[in-house]
Amino acid sequence: MIRVAVSGAAGRMGRLVAETVAAAGDLELAAGFDPGGSGIEIGGITVAGDPEVVEVADVVVEFTRPDVVMDNLGRWREAGLHAVVGTSGFDETRVDALRSRWGSGPPNCLVVPNFSIGAVLMMRFAELAAPHFAASEVVELHHDRKADAPSGTALSTAARMSAAGGEQHRETESEELLSGVRGGDAGGVRVHAIRLPGLLAHQEVILGSPGETLTIRHDTSDRVAFMPGVLLAVRSVASLSEPVTIGLEGLLGL
Repeated sequence: MIRVAVSGAAGRMGRLVAETVAAAGDLELAAGFDPGGSGIEIGGITVAGDPEVVEVADVVVEFTRPDVVMDNLGRWREAGLHAVVGTSGFDETRVDALRSRWGSGPPNCLVVPNFSIGAVLMMRFAELAAPHFAASEVVELHHDRKADAPSGTALSTAARMSAAGGEQHRETESEELLSGVRGGDAGGVRVHAIRLPGLLAHQEVILGSPGETLTIRHDTSDRVAFMPGVLLAVRSVASLSEPVTIGLEGLLGL
């Protein structure tokens, strides 16, 4: 039985993770931590505002904010806890900082830009296609309460496409009449972030060459889509060969 704690347990994703873990036969929801949700009952446990409650667990699932996640992970590392991270904002610089701070394992840390199996496949398809097209751009669309932009999924997609080779961005003849309208440059891939009420999590990768385009799109309509990936990560993080791992790809054989 794996004892699991949820950091950020009072948030939208944290609540769902806690309830999902509590319903899993091979997992035990041991604790919930959230300074803004102390006293809330979720999945049979009471959320606490003291981070020490997490220390009874084997694995902590981190769904907090980009501005607090690094300090939290430092605390979990010192406590000897395996960590599964769903917090966004892990660009290359932050991943490097995490590797340096985490050091050697165990425990292990698994950072997952997107827990949706469909999104993981979308990123893999984009990575495979990237070397075969003249240029590409990423458009990510999320709800208007998302804490950051662009999404971790978009940054991970762009990084993987750049690493795969090929020319991902070409200068165009278009004059940018409004600053930023052409998106941000993520390692040579243009990334556009849309925030609107009514959206949840969506991404398009558009690749183009003379005479053709290829669009790879993934849509999430309900947060339950993330739960199989969360459970896979929780069950697997202790057996990973590296102290810090990025993404579910290795766990899915991709």
